[in-house]
Amino acid sequence: MTDRIVREHAGGVALLTVDAPGSRNALTLDLSAQLAAAVEAAERDESVHAVVVTGTPPAFCAGADLDALAHADERGLRAIYEGFLAVARCSLPTIAAVGGAAVGAGLNLALAADVRLAGPRAKFVARFLELGLHPGGGMTWMTQRLAGPQQAAAMTLFGQPLDAEAAVSAGLALRVVDGDHDALVAAARELAAPAVAAPREALLATKRSLRKTASLAAHADAVDVEIEPQLASLASPEFATRLEALRARIRAPS
Repeated sequence: MTDRIVREHAGGVALLTVDAPGSRNALTLDLSAQLAAAVEAAERDESVHAVVVTGTPPAFCAGADLDALAHADERGLRAIYEGFLAVARCSLPTIAAVGGAAVGAGLNLALAADVRLAGPRAKFVARFLELGLHPGGGMTWMTQRLAGPQQAAAMTLFGQPLDAEAAVSAGLALRVVDGDHDALVAAARELAAPAVAAPREALLATKRSLRKTASLAAHADAVDVEIEPQLASLASPEFATRLEALRARIRAPS
């Protein structure tokens, strides 16, 4: 079977599956390019409001393909990064459905999403130093931002893996979803449902604001970032329609 990124666009959600079970979904140069293209296609499709990334069981993603890694120069490393960086750059809300091991570049792929749901067999593993390799792809920044410096040091310097429950406790995952892979993907779709129901332009603007305000120190600066897109949404037809529907429900006899 050819290793590939399987794309399924349905119900406002683009489900992107790294499908390379023979290598535990390790990212080759071709798979990374395919993943980047799939993310970009989802962004162009106006029917898509959220992206879910997962891997064919039992793994989520075992990291970068070792042959590609062994022969990589700077250009090659950046090509390996391109798949998960496309997820990190994505203008749409993103969810990683992590059903198995997320290792190295696979950890980066999971961390690149806005939210992570963990199956009961999920594992989050850095493993760079175990291979005599310096971390790459922004792993140290993402891990410290999400889990804090101590947990990042434990994972990166001391090789401490996190199982599903520990990942939730550390802030790397939102929650554990019991059941099989299908249940995990279903939970990701359920999580995405409010984004699917939201007006797409307001959704995109909200994610842009989240990114801008994340590094701000002052509340007043966040107010300034949010006010222009909020004014635009107030003037939108979608807001007028939804406001009238809400008023009608309020007026309706109970």
